[in-house]
Amino acid sequence: MGQLTNLEIIRRTYEGPSSSNAQHLLAALSDFVEWTEAPGFPYGGTYIGVEAVMQNVFSRLATEWDDFKASVHTYHEVNEKDIIIVEGVYSGTYKATGKAFQAEFVHIYHLHEGKIIKFKQYVDSHVVQQAMTF
Repeated sequence: MGQLTNLEIIRRTYEGPSSSNAQHLLAALSDFVEWTEAPGFPYGGTYIGVEAVMQNVFSRLATEWDDFKASVHTYHEVNEKDIIIVEGVYSGTYKATGKAFQAEFVHIYHLHEGKIIKFKQYVDSHVVQQAMTF
C-alpha cells in the first residue's frame, strides 16, 4: 500500500469508529504540532505538541461530554499547499448540565510529509457555551 494522501489522512480522523479515529489522529500528528482551538470554545487556546493537545483538548472532550462528535459534510483540498479544510457540525451533551448542542465548525489542517503540523478551529463557540451553562 502506498503512502496516504493528505485528504485520506484527514478523512481517517473523522470517518471511522471513534477509537479508530483517535488512533489515526495520534498517528498523523507531528510531534511539534501547533493546535489552535477557537477563542470562546471551552478549550480555546494554542497547544504545542501531541501531549498538550491530548491533555487539554481530547481527554477533556472524552470525559466532560457524552457522545461528542464532529460530523463532516465537506472536505476541501488546497492544491499544492498541503492544506485540507473540513466543514461540519459538532454535537454532544455536556455531562454537568445535561444540555445538548449542535454547532457548525471549520477546521484547517496544514500538513508536511504526511503529518499534521498545524490545526486551526473555527466554531460557533456561543452555542457550545450555552450547553455548558446552568
